[in-house]
Amino acid sequence: MAAPTQVVLEGVGRSYGRRLVFRGITVSIPDRSSFLAWGPNGSGKTTLLAVISGLVACTQGRVTLYVDGHILDAAGRRRQLGLVSPILGLYPQLTAEEHLELALKVRGFSSDRAALRAVLGRVGLGRRQRDPVAEYSTGMAQRLKYALAIAHEPRILVLDEPFSNLDPEGVGMARAIMDEQVRRGIVIAAACDRGEWADAHTVLSLAPA
Repeated sequence: MAAPTQVVLEGVGRSYGRRLVFRGITVSIPDRSSFLAWGPNGSGKTTLLAVISGLVACTQGRVTLYVDGHILDAAGRRRQLGLVSPILGLYPQLTAEEHLELALKVRGFSSDRAALRAVLGRVGLGRRQRDPVAEYSTGMAQRLKYALAIAHEPRILVLDEPFSNLDPEGVGMARAIMDEQVRRGIVIAAACDRGEWADAHTVLSLAPA
């Protein structure tokens, strides 16, 4: 029987030159669960999520992502992982639809116009799907990042400050996406406030090194 989705960190550390960001992080995040890393600014939350996502290499230890009995390589992470983060940029001249079409193509998926519209409707951008992102507010841009993260139905969803720039309705949208993701895979999030996600299954507290 195929192994479930799982994210395993073994003695993970990251340094930039002589500056240690974090070290010795060991945790196993099982299928259908949630993980929250929390701490103040400068504690390494964004770096940790970037390491898990494969955007930054760890300088100590190992991160392994499993889906259906397979260890994900770089291509597998692109297909099985979705990311919402301030470090991800958008293209001002492209529309929301064009962003989704490009993201799916890069991940090796075909795009269906009706499915794209459904995803954009889910994040509250159904009426603005053909407007260039240059005309979006910061909250609308955050909603688009959610659409980009879930359009390919990833098994692992990584969220850096998941409620940043969102109004109350947007926070409700984000929470609904997180709850659904836990039912089918894994959610990994980072926040400054532990109370933002009080019901996370596993919690890691980070402090500035």
